[in-house]
Amino acid sequence: MKTKKAIAVLMMAAMTVGMLAGCGDESAAGNGNDKTDAGSAASGAEAAATADDGEVDLSGTKITFLNSKGEVQTALEEMADAFYEETGIEVEILACGTGESPYTKVTSAYNSGTAPTMAMLDGTDVIALAEQYAVDLSDEKWIAQCEGQVLNIGGKAYSFPFCVEGRGLIYNKTAIEETLGEEFDPSSINSYDALKGLLESLRAAGMENPVVVSKEDWSLGAHQLGFIYDAYDGTTEGSEEVIDQLKSGSLKAADYERYNEFVDTMDLLLEYNINGDDPLGALYDQDPIFLVDGEAAIWANGCWAWPNLAEAGAETDDEYGFLPFVLGNDTSDFANNEIQAAATKQVMIDGEQATEEEIAAAKEFLNWIAFSETGQRMLVEDAAVIPACSNNTNQPVDPLGRDIQAKMAEEKTYSSSFVAPADHWSVLGAAMQKYIAGESDRAGLAAEIDAYWTAQN
Repeated sequence: MKTKKAIAVLMMAAMTVGMLAGCGDESAAGNGNDKTDAGSAASGAEAAATADDGEVDLSGTKITFLNSKGEVQTALEEMADAFYEETGIEVEILACGTGESPYTKVTSAYNSGTAPTMAMLDGTDVIALAEQYAVDLSDEKWIAQCEGQVLNIGGKAYSFPFCVEGRGLIYNKTAIEETLGEEFDPSSINSYDALKGLLESLRAAGMENPVVVSKEDWSLGAHQLGFIYDAYDGTTEGSEEVIDQLKSGSLKAADYERYNEFVDTMDLLLEYNINGDDPLGALYDQDPIFLVDGEAAIWANGCWAWPNLAEAGAETDDEYGFLPFVLGNDTSDFANNEIQAAATKQVMIDGEQATEEEIAAAKEFLNWIAFSETGQRMLVEDAAVIPACSNNTNQPVDPLGRDIQAKMAEEKTYSSSFVAPADHWSVLGAAMQKYIAGESDRAGLAAEIDAYWTAQN
């Protein structure tokens, strides 16, 4: 049976607020109450004809969802099909191409008048776009279930936290134990020296190059280099503090302890990199195969890599997990005992070009993910992600997700999620590519980091 949502009264209130706001800041924020074309909003409201019981039947509504998380494209399409069967609302899942900037794709869509109804973006992009384009979701009922995972932008919530993601050093426990001939305790890798000792032992036992370092700029520029910000003190506020220092020039990367610890660890990983003969010739499709086949035992990556591992032959009952991306030799340092895990992907609803009916349908889709049995289950089992909302008690199917969820329960994670301009991963990712290829050194990379951030002032 198709569901209905009682929104008629809310729609009338929204339009009333829009008229009262006039041309003030509320309209400029694009919060979904005002439309550039008032007639468009009115026609959208009329199209959502009310039923005799005062409810609006949203069945037949067509909306779009831009997906920037390529590995869940198929799962999202299946979720959209299930949602349609239950509600009659059609959700078209639009893919953001590999290597394509989601920020650029969304802004181009706004400029051409083809903005998606919903867009799954990194928090950085939501912060840059929300106040101008997004619907204010502060009053949505899932807010209470996602405490600590919702972005706060000027005291408002403009996005739904789609999932929690964590990153560090993925390890293949079986490959390590079979190579060393002894049981492996992941908690023992809590310093640079401990990691170095493990890699030395693996090489001596016959695994010549036990590490996989991928070449992608998004991986190097965001997920790897990002540790110099997120590990400042383990909080997003701390990452903002160090970024502000880099912007002002009061802190130089070369003088920053976390930067030097990061480069030390990166140098160690590169020394044992299975792609070491041609670091920039590495193939992302091949990288997980090295880990699954046991040719390597460690891959610098995040939980989003599970679909790649599964495609390479990994099974859900295999023993994969995360080691911290260790920084220095202080065994009491949180960065050496915890992994980074935070709500990264966020979904915002368009408040500029969407009709009131489309906005209501988009909210219904997010509520379906947050509260329905089918939506909750498919988010975890089909999309293979870690839910950001506590009311979703489904257990991750894959070992990477289970490991992060277990670490969260044990308070062995830190939740900093650094905020940077949309071009950070491409610009500094290119600088990192030069570094791993031997075309730059520690001082040169530091200089490029300094130049990037001081240019933001």
